[in-house]
Amino acid sequence: MSGVGTTTPALVLAAAAQWPDAEALVDGDLRLSFGDLRDAVLQSTRAAIAAGLQPGDRAAVWAPNMGEWVIAALGVHGAGAAIVPLNTRFKGEEAGYVLGKSGAKVLFTVQDFLGFDYPAMLDGVDLPALERTVVLRSPSWETYLDAAESVAVEEAEARMAAVTPDDTSDLIFTSGTTGRPKGVMTTHGQTTRAFEAWSGILGLRAGDRYLIVNPFFHTFGYKAGFVAAIMRGATIVPLPVFDVPAVLDLVSREKITMLPGPPTLFQTILNHPDRGQYDLSSLRLCATGAAVIPVELVRQMRAQLFETVITAYGLTECTGVATMCRADDDAEIIAHTSGRAIPDVEVRVVDDANVEVPRAEPGEIVVRGYNVMRGYFDDPEQTAEAIDADGWLHTGDIGTMDDGGNIVITDRKKDMFIVGGFNAYPAEIESMLLGHDAIAQVAVVGIPDERMGEVGMAFVVPKVGAAPTEDEIVAWSREHMANYKAPRRVAFVDALPLNASGKVLKHELRARALKELS
Repeated sequence: MSGVGTTTPALVLAAAAQWPDAEALVDGDLRLSFGDLRDAVLQSTRAAIAAGLQPGDRAAVWAPNMGEWVIAALGVHGAGAAIVPLNTRFKGEEAGYVLGKSGAKVLFTVQDFLGFDYPAMLDGVDLPALERTVVLRSPSWETYLDAAESVAVEEAEARMAAVTPDDTSDLIFTSGTTGRPKGVMTTHGQTTRAFEAWSGILGLRAGDRYLIVNPFFHTFGYKAGFVAAIMRGATIVPLPVFDVPAVLDLVSREKITMLPGPPTLFQTILNHPDRGQYDLSSLRLCATGAAVIPVELVRQMRAQLFETVITAYGLTECTGVATMCRADDDAEIIAHTSGRAIPDVEVRVVDDANVEVPRAEPGEIVVRGYNVMRGYFDDPEQTAEAIDADGWLHTGDIGTMDDGGNIVITDRKKDMFIVGGFNAYPAEIESMLLGHDAIAQVAVVGIPDERMGEVGMAFVVPKVGAAPTEDEIVAWSREHMANYKAPRRVAFVDALPLNASGKVLKHELRARALKELS
C-alpha cells in the first residue's frame, strides 16, 4: 500500500479495506483487527469533534506506549487537528511549557505511570488554552468516547476525508542551543512519504508483528512505529516500559518479527542467561542506532537473531529520518555508518561557508528534501536559522561521508549528548538550573557513563554567599526536570572558562570532567 502523499486517516481506512481481519493492535487484553481499528478511530474522531477540536487545533498526548495512545492520536488526526506528543519523563514545568506554547486544547494523559500522577503535576500551571484533560484507561476516557454519539458518523467521515497531505499532523518539541524547546511542524504527507521509504528499505510487510519499544512521543515510536505498521499491514504491539524480560516474553508469546531498539538491548538479549527458555525464532527485522555499535554485535545479531539489521540517522526537524543503511550492506557499514540518503532526499557535508567538503573530510551534515520540517511553531527566527535560503536544514551534527554516500556522525556541533537513548540538550538544562536560588552561572557537558552511555555533569558558579552541595543540586534537578536531563555530577567553580566573545569553552570543561573521572 502506498503511503506517498496521503494522511494517517486515509492509511487507517486503506488498511481496513486491504486487511480487515488481520490483527492491527495488540495491547494486553485489547486485540483489534484493522477493521476494528478503523471503527475505533472513527469513534475517536467523532469524540474529538464532540470535544470541540477543529481543523488546525492541537491536542497533546502525555502517556506511555499503549493502545489508547494510538486511538486517541488518530482520532485527533481524523478531526483535522495536530497532535503534540509529550515526553513521559517530563515533570510539570516541562509539560506545562509545551502545553502552553502549543496552545493545546485537549490533553490525553494517565494518572499512574512510574509512580507519577501527570494531571496532578500540572496543578497550578496556567494553561488558558487547555479546555479538557482526558485520563486514558479511566472513566474519563469512557466519557470522552461516549460523547461520540452526539456526532453523526457521516460528519466524522467527511472530516477525515477533508484532511490533506499538506495539513500539519504534529508538533514535536525538541530543544537545541536556545534553551527552551521548539515545536517542529510536520505534515501528514511528509510523514507518510518518509516512512513509506523507511519501511520499504527495512522490508516491513503485511503480517509482521512489531514490538514498539521506542516511545510514541518520539518520531521513532510514532512515525517509524505505529504509522509505518498501519501503512504496511503489520501488527502494533506497544511496550510501555523498556524491560528485557518483558521483551523476551512478548517476542516469544506474540511471535514478534520486528524489534527496534538501542544496541544495549540486543547485547543484553544475546548475553541473557534465560535466552534459551524463550522462542525467538520469529524475529526477522531490526532497526537500531543512537549509539556506537561494535561490528561483532552486528554479526552476532544477524547470525543469532535477525535476517535484517539496519542503522539510520535523522532528527525531528527532518521527519525523523534522512539516511539509512540497506539490508545487504556489510556489517562494517552498518556498525560504522548511518547509511546514505533515502530516496528523493539530499544529504551533504559542508564547511562553514556552506560549501560541500571532499569525501572523508569532516563538516556539518545538511539535509534538503520533502522531509524537512515546515518550520518551528510560532518561531520564524529560529526557523530561518535552521533552514537556509536554499532549503538546506543545518543539523548541527558534524560528520564525514564516504565514497558510497554513507555518513558517519563524528561530533555534535550543538553539544547534545545522549542519555540512555534520550537526547539531552545542555542549553535547556542550563536554563532550568538557573532557576535554582543558589546558582549564578552554570554550564553542562556530557560525560561517559557505563550504563547510560552518557550523563550530564554541571559546572556551577554559586551565587555570592550561597553554599549549595552536589547532592542538593542533583536532588533539585531530579525534582524539576526529566530524569535523563538531571545532571549526575556537579562541580563547583569560581568562574566558567570563556572565549573572547564570552562563550563558554565546553571543550575545556569536558577535558576537566574526563580528567576528574580518570
